[in-house]
Amino acid sequence: MNVTSVALSETLAPFIETPGRAAILLDIDGTLAPIVDIAADAHVPETTRQLLIAIANRYGLVACVSGRRASEARAMVGVGSISYLGSHGAEQLRAGWTEAVLDPVVEDWVRRIHEFGREADTADVRKQRVRLEDKGAIVAFHWRGARDEDAARAAIDAIAERAQAAGLRTHWGRKVLEVRPPVKIDKGAGIRSFLADLGKDIDAALYVGDDSTDLDAFRALSELVSEGELARAVRVGVGSDEGPSAITSEADLVVEGPDGVRTLLAALARDE
Repeated sequence: MNVTSVALSETLAPFIETPGRAAILLDIDGTLAPIVDIAADAHVPETTRQLLIAIANRYGLVACVSGRRASEARAMVGVGSISYLGSHGAEQLRAGWTEAVLDPVVEDWVRRIHEFGREADTADVRKQRVRLEDKGAIVAFHWRGARDEDAARAAIDAIAERAQAAGLRTHWGRKVLEVRPPVKIDKGAGIRSFLADLGKDIDAALYVGDDSTDLDAFRALSELVSEGELARAVRVGVGSDEGPSAITSEADLVVEGPDGVRTLLAALARDE
C-alpha cells in the first residue's frame, strides 16, 4: 500500500490509540538517515532525531535495528532513551545501558571474522576504492562511489568466494558485501530475542526498513502474529531506486525515502 494521509492514519490508528503497548522498530541507514557514499559520513537529521525523542516518550518500546555496531548506532542517532540492536541484532544496547552485550554464540567468531577482514583488505582491493567497515561481529566491504564500480564489484565477488570457501557467510546489501559468522544473525532473530528478553506487555509492533536485511524483520513480525505473540504488526517499506523490490512488495505500507519516514514519525508523534 502506497502511503496517503488516509492510509497512514488508518494504519497507525491502533498504535496511536494504545501507544504504551506498541513497539516502534526502525532501521537507520536509508531509513532514518540518507544513504551516502561513505558510511561514516551518514547522519540522522535533527528534525528526525527530535521526532524520535517524542516517540520514545510516548510508546512502550522504541529501538533502532542496524548493521552497525550498537554503540555506533547510538552515537549516530543521538537518542539515549531508546534501545539499539547492532550487528543486525547480534548486539543489544538497551536504553540506559552503558555498554552493548554481544550474543555469546557470535562472540566466539569475532576474532576469525576480523582476521578475514584484514587479510581481504589488500592494497589491490583498496586501489579499487573498496572500503572495509568493522561492524563488530561482521565485516563489510563497500564499493559505493568507486571510480570503476564494475572492477570494484569484481574484487568484491572474489572476496565473497573466499569467505564462503572459509566457511563464513555472505550477505549482500545496497553496494555492500557483509561477511558474517556461520551462525544465525539477522534482524528478525534479533528482534525476536529482544522482545522476548524484555518481557514487556507489547501487543503491536511496527518495523521500518529499506534493504534486504530488513526483510528478515518483516518476516519475523509476520511470524510473531501467526504464533499469537503479537496481535498486530505493520511492515513499512522505504522505497528507493536501489532497494530490493521485495521491500515494497512485502510491505504493508510504503513511504518514499527518509523524508517519507519523517512524515511517518510525525504522525506517530502526534497527540490524539
